[in-house]
Amino acid sequence: MRAVTRPLSEFVDEVPDLNDIAADDGVLFVRGGVGLAGRGVAVRLSADTAVEALDSIEHDTTVDEAAPLAMGVVPFRPGSPAQLLVPAVCVVKRDGTSWVTAIDGADVAEALAAPVEPEATAPRWTLDQEVSVDHYLAAVAAARDAVRAGDLTKAVIARPIRVGADSPISIHAVLRRLRATFSSSYRFSVDGFIGASPELLVEVEGAVVRSHPLAGTTPRTGDVDNDARLTAELQASAKNQIEHRVVIDDVHNRLLPFVSYLDEEPEPSIVTVANVQHLGTRLEGMLSQPSPSAIDLVRVLCPTPALGGHPRDAAIELIERVEGFERGRYGGAVGWVDAHGDGTWAVAIRCAEFADDRRSARMVAGGGIVADSDPLAELA
Repeated sequence: MRAVTRPLSEFVDEVPDLNDIAADDGVLFVRGGVGLAGRGVAVRLSADTAVEALDSIEHDTTVDEAAPLAMGVVPFRPGSPAQLLVPAVCVVKRDGTSWVTAIDGADVAEALAAPVEPEATAPRWTLDQEVSVDHYLAAVAAARDAVRAGDLTKAVIARPIRVGADSPISIHAVLRRLRATFSSSYRFSVDGFIGASPELLVEVEGAVVRSHPLAGTTPRTGDVDNDARLTAELQASAKNQIEHRVVIDDVHNRLLPFVSYLDEEPEPSIVTVANVQHLGTRLEGMLSQPSPSAIDLVRVLCPTPALGGHPRDAAIELIERVEGFERGRYGGAVGWVDAHGDGTWAVAIRCAEFADDRRSARMVAGGGIVADSDPLAELA
């Protein structure tokens, strides 16, 4: 296999929108205009051997920082098999630099051609519960009681719904709407799995490692004074502070064996997106040598207590026993890794999983359950 990388400026005068390159059936991972988009599939790789496979690709490049890369999803359940795909043509945008990589002579011009504009449609919609409200409330109560009994510190209970339409849903149109509303989130599209996650699981850039876990959530209303009140209540909430501290301590402790140092913000900050605000704490450190790849650290960290619970094994056992559905990719990690082991991975939340015919999509939302959690409040 042979990859050729050249500056994007050799092919186009203006850098295209990554959402339009991905369109309906490509791949996308972008935040704030920085990221990647790809067309076609050159090969699929096991996530756990992807770095070695990428490093074996013959690479003709005039862009120093470029390397062959793969993108995909690591499922929620620890140890689950995961495949990443290498796009046949991949456009990468970094701060001030853009390039395109083609595998085995793939057609760059075709990949960069202007996409067909998504048509405005008005389909009929249906909304179905995949897990009933009563089942969900009972699952929350079971998790709360397990925490009160001292079996767990926290467990995350989620609930899926399915949206149906009488005509195919345009993923391209969905990506454009996500760009307009959630540009500060990690927006992704791969194999029918689409979303906008605010949460950085792990980023590896050379010897530097970063994470930005979130836990503890309150709404945004659009009213400045009311949102300020909700922010103050979130920061003062013992329930949310406990939930957040559990996540930060777990991520810190799991990264510690791989770093020479690891710093974190002394107090949680507020992370806002269009409709909600979270408690978040940034962590950054220097990897020890030989350094792990981004995929290695995804396997170590995923799922964090923000999506599973603590202790991890006991929380996952309870989730699988009471939740009533198979999470699959929801709650796992989505991102990319390159031949150097660098990569960026977001927590796979705020997402939709589309059926092959694009006429339905499953969406899932969950919340962290602790001792004073109220099932009806969690449902709301």
